[in-house]
Amino acid sequence: MTPGDARSLQLDVIGAGPAYTNRPDASGAAYLLRDGSTALLLDLGQGSFPRLASALEPSSLDAIVISHLHPDHFIDLVALRHYLRWEFHPPRRVRVLAPAGLAGRLDALHDDPEFTSAALDVEDVVPGSQTIGTLTIEARKVTHTRDSHAYRVARADGSGPGLVYSGDCGRAEDLDPLVRAGDTLLSEVSFGPGPVPPDVPHLDGPAVGALATRTGAGRVLLTHLQMGFDEGATIEATRARFDGPIELVLPGTRVTIGG
Repeated sequence: MTPGDARSLQLDVIGAGPAYTNRPDASGAAYLLRDGSTALLLDLGQGSFPRLASALEPSSLDAIVISHLHPDHFIDLVALRHYLRWEFHPPRRVRVLAPAGLAGRLDALHDDPEFTSAALDVEDVVPGSQTIGTLTIEARKVTHTRDSHAYRVARADGSGPGLVYSGDCGRAEDLDPLVRAGDTLLSEVSFGPGPVPPDVPHLDGPAVGALATRTGAGRVLLTHLQMGFDEGATIEATRARFDGPIELVLPGTRVTIGG
């Protein structure tokens, strides 16, 4: 499928890494969704801007949606801001939906109260649904930080299945209301085959597999695997709870949803 094909929702994995890794080609969370002329980015973690810029011209994004305010999910907004501010005359702008406080963190990082506003139009994300271009995005709070969100993205006309993105999540049941039968579940699997240590707000393969089974997900895409966990064992632990298609995604992975 080509990026302009309106028949299917396309996911391009720009970055799929956790907060740190020894994989030289890894970069922080960033997932590009395209439906016809609409382009939506979920998160923009460390090192992902160059791959994003090679996939499309970044100022053409309809919006960037941030799951939570840990740097491995938003810090390359700094690179994007510089690109928008200095690559174009006059500067271009991109809309950003994020948990409250994002602009203040970026401004503080640069000791400049106008750093963010020079190129990014930041809005606070709230639970519920809104339409962006041809897509509808539904936000729901999940257990992780004080203000963390998961998202479901689907065509606004209701045709075809959607994509549910967990962000970082410490309680799989928080995601149940977002998943519709046949949806693609893009889920963090930080602790691989498990178990997750007590009081650590992340997921493992068995939790993701059980979630996919009870919600009727059509496919599971695993991401955000921490350094030191075996990829094959993680997939098998997920498969023990879910008998549908499972893939551990990497930068460069392309998936067609529906169509």
